[in-house]
Amino acid sequence: MQVTLHYFRWAFLVTAAGLAGAFWLGWTYGGTLAGALGFFLIGAILAVLEISLSFDNAIVNANKLKDMTPEWQQRFLTWGIIIAVFGMRIVFPLLIVVVAAKIGPWQAVRLAASEPDEYARIIGGAHMSIAAFGGAFLMMVALNYFFDEGKEVHWIATLERQMARFASIRGLEVAVVLAVMLVFATVIPAADVATFLYAGVSGLLTFLAVEVVGHLLDASEEATDLAAKGGVGAFLYLEVLDASFSFDGVIGAFALTQNLFLIAIGLGIGAMYVRSMTIMLVERQTLAQFRYLEHGAFWSIMILSAVMFAQTLVHIPEIITGLLGAGFIGLSLWSSIRHNRAESAA
Repeated sequence: MQVTLHYFRWAFLVTAAGLAGAFWLGWTYGGTLAGALGFFLIGAILAVLEISLSFDNAIVNANKLKDMTPEWQQRFLTWGIIIAVFGMRIVFPLLIVVVAAKIGPWQAVRLAASEPDEYARIIGGAHMSIAAFGGAFLMMVALNYFFDEGKEVHWIATLERQMARFASIRGLEVAVVLAVMLVFATVIPAADVATFLYAGVSGLLTFLAVEVVGHLLDASEEATDLAAKGGVGAFLYLEVLDASFSFDGVIGAFALTQNLFLIAIGLGIGAMYVRSMTIMLVERQTLAQFRYLEHGAFWSIMILSAVMFAQTLVHIPEIITGLLGAGFIGLSLWSSIRHNRAESAA
């Protein structure tokens, strides 16, 4: 137990500092103890929301990191987490407002600080694009894992075995995502179809672009810094993946508060726990010990992508998304434990 807690020491420190900052922020805005406690509570809820939505992200990160050099592992866990916290939790919402409202970055910051309701309205107006982009990208991530000829371990055996069997068909993952997009394009409001398709295709192309960059860098066999260059491709992949995972958390946070700075505190705390879980999974080789855990994470990603597409039509509470993802991971963990026990008995 003590060894496990060792991995979360920085997350605990950030939690203490972040919640203290949320309390101070509430006191600054409201000037009352009730207001300060309200901000403190919302900050804690946002942190829990981010952790519940991002546990599968930690598993996928660990799966990619185990093949990277120690130098690039450290770079991702330091610079990568800074980009994740400040880039996705602060800069990304600001960029949405800058583009949607056609204003400058400094004006967007002032809008977030002085007119949070208007800021939240602009963010909400970009929901269609965010959901379509994130849904397409994450569905490609999941399908790319299951449509793999070399995949030998199967959790949901019948389905996963069939998916691996058809992996030799070139471009099948892309075809599946495009088919899903076309289905949704027939039922969403006509005024939103162009926005939906543009954002969805952008998400698909972003995934393919990251894959191409990674393969080009990994294929540079004559380069003296091959391992480092391979690390660049993996680093880019993990950063874009983290961005896609963060879409639902960032948008869902506005259901609890319109204060950009409180959102950054709450989601930043959650991101630190994702980092700590990633380190623990890599160093303790947890994925090797629990053979189906990785499968559960990618099924969770598949569910999340479907939820993001569905959110172009109806609002789905973030608690449902989190419970579905946690449910698949929990079931895969239970299946792994049963498998380990059966092997020990044999």
